[in-house]
Amino acid sequence: MVDHEGGDILNLARAIFAEQPFTQFLGSELANISQEKIEIRLPLKPQLLQQHGYAHGGVLSYLADNAITFAGGIALNGDALTSEFKINYLRPAKGAVLVARAETLSSGRRQAVCRCDIFVEEAPETLVAVAQGTVVPVG
Repeated sequence: MVDHEGGDILNLARAIFAEQPFTQFLGSELANISQEKIEIRLPLKPQLLQQHGYAHGGVLSYLADNAITFAGGIALNGDALTSEFKINYLRPAKGAVLVARAETLSSGRRQAVCRCDIFVEEAPETLVAVAQGTVVPVG
């Protein structure tokens, strides 16, 4: 999310998301983006499941990492990377679509601390994982 000297950070974030090869491979969608929150949706296809039919933990980690990075990059107004994150798996994720919602809890010039909740979308939504991470500007 390279800062374009006053450029629109949200449009820049959308463009970067659309260009991520791994995101395209998984089939993720940037469903909602604002200065306060970001939402990523991921349809669960058979290739993303583990042997018991639940979403693989790596898929949940991808969602947490990506959502945290985008929330932090928006807060830092530029290109950013996750420097660390922790995830808690609360229950097995089984359903058609996963939704990750991230927000910035605190940010300064050098880092942003963000939180992400991951849900199975089916009604009622079920919280399946929570994560928290630190995002730093690139360069």
